Amino acid sequence: MEHADGNSTHVENQILAATDGAVGTLTFNNPARHNAVSLDMWQQAAAVLEDLARDPAVRVVVLTGAGGKAFVSGADITKFESERASAEAVATYNAAVERFSQILLDYEKPTIAMIRGYCIGGGVGIAVCCDVRVCNDASRFGVPAAKLGLGYGFDNLRRLMNLVGPQFVNEMLFTARQFDAAEALHMRLVNRVVADGAIEDTVRRMADTIAGNAPLTIRAVKGIVRELLRDAGARDLALCDRLVKQCFESADYREGRQAFLEKRKPAFLGK
Repeated sequence: MEHADGNSTHVENQILAATDGAVGTLTFNNPARHNAVSLDMWQQAAAVLEDLARDPAVRVVVLTGAGGKAFVSGADITKFESERASAEAVATYNAAVERFSQILLDYEKPTIAMIRGYCIGGGVGIAVCCDVRVCNDASRFGVPAAKLGLGYGFDNLRRLMNLVGPQFVNEMLFTARQFDAAEALHMRLVNRVVADGAIEDTVRRMADTIAGNAPLTIRAVKGIVRELLRDAGARDLALCDRLVKQCFESADYREGRQAFLEKRKPAFLGK
C-alpha cells in the first residue's frame, strides 16, 4: 500500500483498499454491475484482507461496496460461461470464494459490513462472515440460488443459520425473494438499520470506538465466539482459556486499570 499523511490507498482493478488512522476499508468496486463479484475480484479481495491484517496500524476493517446502490449483488453472472461453465471451473470459483470467506471468518481484527442497497447472494455470504453488519434503510437482502439452479452448500447455510435460524434460512432460500432492511433487522441478519445519510458516520464512530478498545480483549472475544459456533465436541476450550489469560497478563490490562483510576482514556497497545 502507498502511505501518505497517515492515509493509504491501494487499487487492484475492482477492489479498493484504504486506511485512515486505525480503520482499514475494503471496497468492492464494480458499481456498473451493482458490485457483482468475479473470480478475479474474490482473489484480489482475499489479498487485500491479508494486506490489512499485516498492517499493525489497522485495528478495524470495514467492508463496503462502491456507488451507494449495492454492497455486493452476488456473482457476476455475465462471467458464468467463462468462470463457472464446467465442474472444474465451478470448483476453482468456489475455492476462491471459500478462501476469502475463511480469511474473513478467521480474521483477528474486528470487521464491519457497511451495507447500502443490494446485498444479494454472495453479498449476503460476505456480510455473514463479518462480525457486525450495519445497513441503510434502502438495503435489500436475498439469496436467489433457487432462481438460478445453484446449490448452496453446508458452510454457507450454517453461517446464515447461526444468525437467523432455520426458519428464516428456509424462507430466504425457498422463496428466493428479497427482504427489506426492516425484515433483515427483525430476523437478526443485521445489527442496525440507519438512514443512508448517517451510515458512514455511524460506522466510523463504531469503528473508532472498537479501535480504541483493548485489542487483546477483542481478539479473545472473537476467538471464543468462533469456538462457540463450532460443534461442542470440536471446541478448543484450552485456546479460549489461553486467550483470556493473555488479557490478564498483558500490559494493556495494567493500562486499563491505571487509566480508570486516573480517570483518563486508556492508550492500548495490544500487548
